[in-house]
Amino acid sequence: MRFKMSAVLALAVSATLGICPTMALAATEIAIFAGGCFWCVESDFDAVPGVVSTTSGYIGGTAENPTYHNHEGFREAVQIEFDPAKVSYPALLDVFWHAVDPTDDGGQFCDRGHSYTTAIYAGGDKQLAEAGQSKQAIAAELGKPIVTEILAAPKFWPAEDYHQDYSKKNPLRYTFYRHGCGRDARIEAVWGAQAHKGIPAH
Repeated sequence: MRFKMSAVLALAVSATLGICPTMALAATEIAIFAGGCFWCVESDFDAVPGVVSTTSGYIGGTAENPTYHNHEGFREAVQIEFDPAKVSYPALLDVFWHAVDPTDDGGQFCDRGHSYTTAIYAGGDKQLAEAGQSKQAIAAELGKPIVTEILAAPKFWPAEDYHQDYSKKNPLRYTFYRHGCGRDARIEAVWGAQAHKGIPAH
């Protein structure tokens, strides 16, 4: 989870000017992507300019209050708050596609099973349409079937605190996991020079 200093400053300025903080931050929008391990998806999008905050969590199941040890039927996903004046939803979709293997229907990299499969959870008709158009473009770019589902977003459940900002709290463990799981190697094999497109850290 990340909350940029710009948002904190906006709150302070709003309070000084007597503006309701909710109104001051109302311009942000939400994107939700499932791309395998949420530690990695969160870390990738934290680096994207225009992203205000990221939250790891669970989505798509039927149970109440899913946990890491009890989230059958859910996917690991990341809720991304972004400033559309700085980065568009289609641009975030492009980042997402180039940071996953959208041809793998069994999971992502070393993590297998439904909870690690890719999906885009759209917040309304506009996002649904943009995600569908983006998926068609990616299928043409790769020349392969894209198995990533596009769904209307149900309730998103934030994951436990120890999962938030995992790459920052546990950098050595995170780096070892990411390398050992083969995430970046597979993304580079799928995308070549376009791997991690739009993520400055890469």
